[in-house]
Amino acid sequence: MLAEEIAPGMRVRYPRTGTTGKILRIEQVGGDTFVELDSTKLLYRIDQLIPATGTEKTKTTVVEDAKNVIAREREYAAGSGLQEALKNIDQSCEGGG
Repeated sequence: MLAEEIAPGMRVRYPRTGTTGKILRIEQVGGDTFVELDSTKLLYRIDQLIPATGTEKTKTTVVEDAKNVIAREREYAAGSGLQEALKNIDQSCEGGG
């Protein structure tokens, strides 16, 4: 992206990691232009960013997915499946070497 194309509040994406967020501030460092994203509070070079579309997962979706995983794990730990699995191990910790 070019410096003329960016503005605070604009949604952008860093394609290398898939990080998406809104631009909080624009900063010049050593002749390069960087922006701070609200999702990570980190600086990203503007030439490495692309405009974000509405199809990426949002932070709330990821949080909801994590909550579902935690609920399933708690349900499994409370049930008999985990107890049966623990009965079948000898409590040893072998390094395999």
